[in-house]
Order: sequence, then C-alpha cells, then structure tokens
Amino acid sequence: MISNIFKLKRKKELNTIVKIFSVFYLILLSGCLNYIQDVIIYPDGSGKMSLHYWSNLPYDINAKQLKDITFFSPEFLQKEFSSKYYNLKGIKVYTDSTDGTTHAIVNITFNNIDSLNYSRTFQNSKFSLVDDGTGVKIFTQKIPAINDSLLSDSSKYSITYKYTFYGNIYDDNSTEKDGRTLIWKYKPYEIGPGKTIYVKYKPFRLKETPEWIYILMGIVIIMVLFFLLRRSN
Repeated sequence: MISNIFKLKRKKELNTIVKIFSVFYLILLSGCLNYIQDVIIYPDGSGKMSLHYWSNLPYDINAKQLKDITFFSPEFLQKEFSSKYYNLKGIKVYTDSTDGTTHAIVNITFNNIDSLNYSRTFQNSKFSLVDDGTGVKIFTQKIPAINDSLLSDSSKYSITYKYTFYGNIYDDNSTEKDGRTLIWKYKPYEIGPGKTIYVKYKPFRLKETPEWIYILMGIVIIMVLFFLLRRSN
C-alpha cells in the first residue's frame, strides 16, 4: 500500500529520492498505484494530457495524514506540475466514498509534446515526435521500469497509457485499440526493465473540424430536404 511507503523508517532516504526524482516518476516507480495517462495529440504536435492515479488508502486515515502523503498533496502537486514548458490546467484530489479509493487528477496542455522533455516532471519520458519527410509522423515515449523492491501484490494494480491521434494510423505496438485511440495497459510486473510506446501515423490537415463546417453542413442538408419535399408535393 502507498501508506506503507510513506511510513518507512528510512524516511530520510525517501526524502532524498523525492529530491532526485519528480513525483511523476515516484508514482510510476512505486508499483502500488493505478495510473492512467490520457493524451490527445493534434496534427501540429500540440495537445492535452490528463494524469489520473489512485490507490486504496486505509479507511482510518484522516485529512491531515492524507495531505502528508506527497502523491496526494494538492499543494505539492501544484508546485511539482508548474512548468514553463506546458500549461497546468487543474489539479483534483478526492476520495471515492463508494470504494474508499483516493484519487488525484492533473490536467495539462502543451504546445508541442517534445517540449515536455525539458520539464523536470517528464524529463525521463523521452517523448519524440518526428516527421519522416513524407508527412508521416513517428511518435515514441519511454515507459520506465518498475522498482521490484516496492511491489506488493502488483496484480491488483495497472498502468495505462491512452493516446488519441488526429490522423490515419499506419503502425503501432498498442495492446488495445478504440478507433483513433490507442491503449497500452500493463500490470506493473509486465513492464519489467521498461517499454517504449510506438506509433506511426499521418496527421489530418485540420487540427479539429471547425464548428462552422458542421453548421454549414446542417444548413445544406436542410435546404436539400426542403427542395426534395417541395418537389414531391
């Protein structure tokens, strides 16, 4: 359990680790949290990301103790995820009363996913989005190894990466697919020494379909139906 990690007698050692690694990597290295990284990448390389993680904390933990757990401290997360290389859009920490799980959600946007590499938070993710010269993009991201010494019963936890691409996908190594959304889902013990997310795709020309196109299409459809009905009468 995550509470056990933060109650270790070797607290000084943990504090040293916190200084070396970002909280993002402590989350992944712990192996005792469920984690979902949900990303949308637009054709120009910009996009948005939601980081959601949760764990079963002891029911008798109080609000003060919860704030002392770094992973679930809004103040710490605000500081950790503040960067000039992306925009922090929101932080939410809550406990689900139905199952006792404690959750944290961090939302960010970025102008180019490669720029995340320059932030302390994501410095070891090794995001890469390159063009092969024909308009086809190749995207990769490193999934770090899980620290075996911190694993409890890792079969209870999962680590998931979701990527939605605005384009035609040619090749990838995802474990699941849902339209243009590719999913990499693993149990901590399945990650081993680490994995690499890989996608080859060709972006659409438009970042998003403008709203006026839908309005214009609706007007055209209404006009066509009007004239068809008028002729039939």
